[in-house]
Amino acid sequence: QVRVVESGGGLVQPGGSLRLSCTASGRIFSINTMGWYRQAPGKERELVAAITSGGSTNYADSVKGRFTISRDNAKNTVYLQMNSLKPEDTAVYYCNADLRSRSYYATTSHWGQGTQVTVSS
Repeated sequence: QVRVVESGGGLVQPGGSLRLSCTASGRIFSINTMGWYRQAPGKERELVAAITSGGSTNYADSVKGRFTISRDNAKNTVYLQMNSLKPEDTAVYYCNADLRSRSYYATTSHWGQGTQVTVSS
């Protein structure tokens, strides 16, 4: 079994910062891409940022220059540093890990339960 657990959400004022963390645990042989997605009420889930095992990153245009994704491969952990937060960043943030449980298994996608981020004065 694999577990993906996020932490670090909360309430912050506009212009503030938050740091999200996500750790994958359990039967893991290797992790390929890890990413952060978000879903606001009434909207579809969207990619925020992703990072490969080699460190290549990809960001949504709406967060470029404000958010930074990073990763600790030894800890199977990905982080999302969010600065200059705006009310429109309010959403449930989900972590995703594409991984193989064994060397001969296909890659499967695993999601966390989500963490709420609310940006409001």
